[in-house]
Amino acid sequence: MPAHTMAFVMQSPPGPSTLINGRWRDYFAGTGYLGLQSHPAVLQAASEAARAGFSTATSRGGFGEHPLYQAVEAAAAQFCGAEEAIYLTSGYLGMAALLHALAPDYDHIFIDEASHFSVQQAAAISHKPVTPFRHLDASALAAACQMHLHPRQRPLLLSDGLFPISGEIAPAPAYAAALAAFAGALICLDDAHALGVLGSQGRGTLEYFGAEGEGRYASSTLSKAMGGFGGLVAGEAALIAKLRGSGIFTGASPPPLPAAAASQAAVAIAQAEPERRQQLWANVAQARVGLRALGWSLPSSPAPILCLGARPGLDLARMQRELFDRDLCVAHVTSYTSTPPGGALRIAIFATHTAPQIERLIAEIGALL
Repeated sequence: MPAHTMAFVMQSPPGPSTLINGRWRDYFAGTGYLGLQSHPAVLQAASEAARAGFSTATSRGGFGEHPLYQAVEAAAAQFCGAEEAIYLTSGYLGMAALLHALAPDYDHIFIDEASHFSVQQAAAISHKPVTPFRHLDASALAAACQMHLHPRQRPLLLSDGLFPISGEIAPAPAYAAALAAFAGALICLDDAHALGVLGSQGRGTLEYFGAEGEGRYASSTLSKAMGGFGGLVAGEAALIAKLRGSGIFTGASPPPLPAAAASQAAVAIAQAEPERRQQLWANVAQARVGLRALGWSLPSSPAPILCLGARPGLDLARMQRELFDRDLCVAHVTSYTSTPPGGALRIAIFATHTAPQIERLIAEIGALL
């Protein structure tokens, strides 16, 4: 059966072993990097919150405020080391809200050509000029700024922080250097896959590089590594106040109350258990070493997304099917943002994978080469 016609039905909470199509399989897909989606405390928080109702049935900013939303924001701000945070309906909307709030502070957007759909669409609705530049290329960014900016115009760099298929990390320090000649330049990163994963405290791409500071911003999500649901922007109180005035915030129904409770519990666990992140990094290192030995060029990186690109004579679709038959789940991707030419097998590593699981994945991939 061709890869794109395979029907996968998840029948249990996602975890290192997941019930899919009636069988328990080692699961190396998705985005549950810290293993929090099925944590008992997260599920219990959602269950208890359901007794208070499923939703407020109105938007926030009026009668739709709720202690559970405020608790998520307080926990997220603490995790991110920020003055405040805002909890949004979806991480997909986070960058659009951030660009709207920052609109008076920039004149022209320069976007990595491989950025996520949500990032591209946020730029498209910003009502500002948008210029793409070559993927991960700081010199191309500098050249584009020189070519397209008028005197005294302020550029905004827009990119994924951690790319969802390639697993590449945006070179924030190189981008900052490329923008140094332009007064008032801003950097905005979509850290959907980086929050909880990158940086010594899991705060994302900017912390990973030590590149935090004035004019540096990120949107993110609680729906991936953080084990909850919904979008997030953390930052100075003045920025969050602007975001609370955005129609993206006031005009959208807020997340369900059980999802908010689960998110707050998951963020609290991520804060209290940094060893989860350290175990994730150890698992990632094990997987990268083993897969590198099979012939893939994989950089040393803490990113839990491993991209096995096409190779001559290798049928990636067949390999995915045969791994699935051996109760190993990996994604075969051909057209998503940041997918390399020829497609790739995308392998996601979790903190909760065991060393034997990772060893078996490497061995079975090797047997199929």
